[in-house]
Amino acid sequence: MNALEITNLTKEYKDFKLDNVSLRLPSGCIMGLIGENGAGKSTMIKLIMNAINRDGGEITVLGKDNRADFKVTKEDIGIVLDETGFPEIITAKQLNAIMKMTYQNWEEETYFHYIERFSLPGKKPFKDYSRGMKMKLAIAAAMSHRAKLLVLDEATSGLDPIVRDEILDIFLEFTRKEENSILISSHIVSDLEKLCDYIAFLHKGKLIFCEEKDRLLENYAILHCKKTELNGLEWSAIKGKRENSYGVDALVDRKKVPRGMNIENASIEDIILFMVKGVDK
Repeated sequence: MNALEITNLTKEYKDFKLDNVSLRLPSGCIMGLIGENGAGKSTMIKLIMNAINRDGGEITVLGKDNRADFKVTKEDIGIVLDETGFPEIITAKQLNAIMKMTYQNWEEETYFHYIERFSLPGKKPFKDYSRGMKMKLAIAAAMSHRAKLLVLDEATSGLDPIVRDEILDIFLEFTRKEENSILISSHIVSDLEKLCDYIAFLHKGKLIFCEEKDRLLENYAILHCKKTELNGLEWSAIKGKRENSYGVDALVDRKKVPRGMNIENASIEDIILFMVKGVDK
């Protein structure tokens, strides 16, 4: 079963359109959602959570239409948004009492395990938390009610590298259970390259690609060559290029580049940046 299925999803505003997006997140996997500010990542997450109405398309979450009795499905979803939304006067200890009444499967012991692991103060009001502390509290809550799907919007932003690395390990532990999956949006591409099985790239409301990370790294390379050499390649081999005083750097399909040309491995960040150049040219 797929943890998440999105088919021809469309949402239109006056100055923005999420345009006919389709993707699949298999159970037990982690998908990274990448895109510039305003690309549509948060809009898509709101649509998945049925927080706003769609204009077209279908969304299935954990095998169920997200418009049909979604209150029940939400029991199995852990959500962390860029703006956590907890009341400013609340403490971590008080949040536990609230969540006990919110989720049927709330696990107090698990919650306080994460509070201790993240070194969060139990009695300090939320308004006095740093951004990083706020995100850690939201992650602790999301991980403490036996969720099968985590939906994370910039969940690692504002965290120092050591804590961020620890949280990525926690997410990896979560998906060791075959029924557990994660959709995570982030601007920190290196985190997603380390963490994810799949990468989905949104640009100006359009899904540029949704592919297995390893296949992306296998299929694409950076070519360093002269302009005349690049012009000799078939057009479909070139996905984006950047000219400089020495020649051209281009993202290319490895299979369509003759042997002997100067290519090197591309990172996920390379692929995204060059793809944008290709789309916008």
